[in-house]
Amino acid sequence: MTDRPILSVEELSASYGAVRALDRVSLTVPAGGLCAVLGANGAGKTTLLRTLTGLHPAASGRVLLEGEDITRLPAEKVITRGLAHVPEGGGVIVELTVEENLRLGGLWRSDRRGKAAMDEVLELFPPLVERRRKSASTLSGGERQMLAIGRALMARPKVLLLDEPSLGLAPLITKQIFALLSDLRERTGLTVVLVEQNAAGALSVSETGFVLNQGRVVAEGASSDLLADDRTRHAYLGF
Repeated sequence: MTDRPILSVEELSASYGAVRALDRVSLTVPAGGLCAVLGANGAGKTTLLRTLTGLHPAASGRVLLEGEDITRLPAEKVITRGLAHVPEGGGVIVELTVEENLRLGGLWRSDRRGKAAMDEVLELFPPLVERRRKSASTLSGGERQMLAIGRALMARPKVLLLDEPSLGLAPLITKQIFALLSDLRERTGLTVVLVEQNAAGALSVSETGFVLNQGRVVAEGASSDLLADDRTRHAYLGF
C-alpha cells in the first residue's frame, strides 16, 4: 500500500427524487489499501458504490480514478477504466455454469487475455476449479461469493468495490470471506473498498474506515481508531 490515492471522491452528492441519498461525501483510498465503508441500513453505502460505478447519476461532485474524472462515464466505460463492482448478493447467474459466469466478467477483453485472467482467478479460488463446469446453483453461499468476486476480477480491475459480501453467510464463512479479501489484496496488490454492516469484521481486515449516516461522512480514520472509539461504535456501528 502507498499513500498515493488511487480513488478520490470529492463532495459527491446523489438523490432519489427529492431524497438526498449522498450529501457531499468526500473520501480517498490509497493504492493497494483496503478501506471499509460502514453504516446502518439507509446510510447511503450502496448508493455510494452505485454512483462511483455509473449505475446511479451523481447530482454534483467528482469521482477520480488515478486522477481521471470518471463521474459521468456510463457503467460499461467505468469498468474498462479499472473500477469493478460486486453488488449486494453477488449477482451470480445460477442458470449458468461457474465458467460461464466468470467469462461474463471478461467479455470486453480479447480471448487470449480472457484465458489468462480465467487461469489467475481459478488459481485464487481453488474451490471453483473442480466446479467450473457445474451450474452456479450447486455452489454454497461462500462459493457463490467467491464466484462473484472472481467474475469481477476477470476484468483485472485496479479497484474492487464490494457491497455486503458477508450478507446471509454463516459467521464461519464470513470470517473466511474476510480472510480471503486480505489474502487477495496481499497477493495481487489490488485496492479494495468494502461496504459492510458487519462493522467489527470489516474494521478487523481494513486499514482505514469511513462511517456514513444519512448520506454524510460522520467519522473517518484508521480502522483501529474507529474500533477504539466507543462513541462512534455505539452511535453508528451497533456494537
